[in-house]
Amino acid sequence: MTVFTLIILICIGLLAGFLSGMIGIGGGIIIVPALVYLLGVSQQSAQGTSIALMLPPIGILAAMNYYKAGSLNVKYALIIAVTFIVGGYLGSKISLAYFSEAAMKKVFGIILMVVSIKMVFFSK
Repeated sequence: MTVFTLIILICIGLLAGFLSGMIGIGGGIIIVPALVYLLGVSQQSAQGTSIALMLPPIGILAAMNYYKAGSLNVKYALIIAVTFIVGGYLGSKISLAYFSEAAMKKVFGIILMVVSIKMVFFSK
């Protein structure tokens, strides 16, 4: 793993954690597209990696299936999971301290719209 890849993984974890803490999104909306578009990870591997970092609460059995199929990057999942915690903490603090409910709904909607447009119209 290169230093550049490590920096990208840390940024993905912080951003996903921040947005998760701030507006309740992260895994499928941030992590999967970021792994695919920034690091060139396959869609299946990105999904498996995203599920693996959220194992305790939701995905242990799904992650096991992805792992058995060779579609899970354990190193990536661990790095993003650790930084996701930091980002989640910071995002929730900022969201609660500085944003109204109406503003948060708009931010959430804009992020969903941008990701949707990117995936529908600009995917190969």
